[in-house]
Amino acid sequence: MSFRNIIVGLAIGASTLGSAFAQQVTRIVVPFAAGGGTDQYCRILAQELNKQGLNVIIENKPGASGILAADYVARARPDGHTVLVSSLGTLASNSVLYDKLPYDPAKDFASVTQIAYQPAIIVGRTDLPYKSIKEMVAYAKQNPGKINRASPGAAILTNLAPTAFEKAQGFSTTHIPFNGDAPALQALLGSQIDIHGTSITGALPYVKAGKLRVLGVMDGKRLPQVPDAPTFKEQGYDMEATLWYSLSVPAGTPKAAIERLNKAVNQVIADPDFVTRARAIGMEPRGGSPEDLDRFVKAESDRWLPVLQSLNLPKQSN
Repeated sequence: MSFRNIIVGLAIGASTLGSAFAQQVTRIVVPFAAGGGTDQYCRILAQELNKQGLNVIIENKPGASGILAADYVARARPDGHTVLVSSLGTLASNSVLYDKLPYDPAKDFASVTQIAYQPAIIVGRTDLPYKSIKEMVAYAKQNPGKINRASPGAAILTNLAPTAFEKAQGFSTTHIPFNGDAPALQALLGSQIDIHGTSITGALPYVKAGKLRVLGVMDGKRLPQVPDAPTFKEQGYDMEATLWYSLSVPAGTPKAAIERLNKAVNQVIADPDFVTRARAIGMEPRGGSPEDLDRFVKAESDRWLPVLQSLNLPKQSN
């Protein structure tokens, strides 16, 4: 066989491999129930990735603060076709909150890219006797045990930040974890709980409809989606907490597969039309390299894990 024929054969083989990668189904595993903010954003992302021929589907595996989804992906074949929507909870906080994890956050995953971020908020029903975080704190101190607070999971920042805030301000609420944002919001609308630590994405339709109220935004600036909602800082509290979302794959996934996925995702989230759609639901797209994500996870872990440990929360079983 001539040298030219060998080169042609290798080129055809590489093309076939790339085509096979594109045609095989890639599952993006969301650790929350369908309908929540993260799920909405990932479905928009999947739509755009499908336009590139990646054949992406969303698979929801809610429960246990993301442990079920993380364990599922950690055990998956490391071929780049099973991807976890990861966050502070799955990559760091769970290791502090739980007695034993079925996966190792540091060893069982490889980073792909960040995909988005947004500030945490507290929302409440409009029939509550308080209309802001400042009024809620005063009410909670005068009425111990009267406020039930939900979150999408114990290890998620939308529980950790409010818990730290409560400790700093000298009051407490009764925390009720749910397996995602959507069921928690339904419980809130049904008056089963009083307030909910969340992001604006899932809550926005209900806020616009006048069914829920944003009591406070954990950021240095107000959200453009709800410009009337004050920040914690405006109410006298030095509290900022940013929710972030990323993509991780099983450890051992080939570098080439990671690079293909990273390139495709970053191309989508840089598109102006996609950015507009994302911001309409309260998400701010943010990408980067796998190395960028590694550094970011370390920085967030260094920030939040000492706070979590200082709370002396009882270890949970999964």
